[in-house]
Amino acid sequence: MLRDSIKAAQVSAMKAGDKPRLAAVRLILAKIKDRDIELRTAASLPDDDELVIDVLQKMVKQRRESIQLFEQGGRPEKAAEEQAELEVIETFLPAQLSEEETKAAIEAIKAETGASGMKDMGKVMAELKARHGTVLDMSKASGWVKAALA
Repeated sequence: MLRDSIKAAQVSAMKAGDKPRLAAVRLILAKIKDRDIELRTAASLPDDDELVIDVLQKMVKQRRESIQLFEQGGRPEKAAEEQAELEVIETFLPAQLSEEETKAAIEAIKAETGASGMKDMGKVMAELKARHGTVLDMSKASGWVKAALA
């Protein structure tokens, strides 16, 4: 399980004395625990790996946005800190689909659902997320779906 590998990474970072990596791994574990607490009252719980991947993807998105804002604001040292955290977080994510694989998946879903225009974008995006949500950057996929349906 992904959660166990993150906990193992925490232990190895402690033993190695790698403080920046340890801080990032602890941050990941804290976010996962927050999500667990949110889901205590949920009617149905998602698969544990799906939950962890969802948390990690949100953290990656936040880091990318922060890096962009820090670079625009002239704070390269903060951008470098965020980049270091981003690299640690990405080590736990499964390999992402390539652009070609994603576009092929979009075309397959488009053919299956009979999507023909922008009015069908929600249908295609929902199916894409259901099938490939854990191995896709949905923000990039959104642009490719728009292009495919235009």
